[in-house]
Amino acid sequence: MRVYKGQRMIVLDGPEGVLRTIPMDLGFAPEGHKQFEGDGRTPEGSYVIDRRNPESLFHLSIGISYPNEADIAYAKAQGRSPGGDIFIHGGPRPGIDPTNKRDWTAGCIAVSDREIEDIYAMVKNGTPIDIYS
Repeated sequence: MRVYKGQRMIVLDGPEGVLRTIPMDLGFAPEGHKQFEGDGRTPEGSYVIDRRNPESLFHLSIGISYPNEADIAYAKAQGRSPGGDIFIHGGPRPGIDPTNKRDWTAGCIAVSDREIEDIYAMVKNGTPIDIYS
């Protein structure tokens, strides 16, 4: 799985090449790598899909293994928390209206409800995810 933040696109790869491309939205501060809790950024780097939440406040979600050891060490050296709970998820909880707003999450990757249903079914825990700027 590959995520291209600048192009706002997820690429799902299969054994013989690209299976699908999916448009997405990002955190409210989309530029740069997530470093600290509350910075609104989406991480960049190599992670894995490490959990799934069918009871999410959003329409399904799958977890990204942020923070890794390097993320934790950097934040700790700055006396800060790296944050966490970074997911790929569907539509928002009540009270958030992203219909005319790009990059509305708090650092997650948002897709349509239909797209997260497909991703949730296709992408298993342990799947590598590379997130690029």
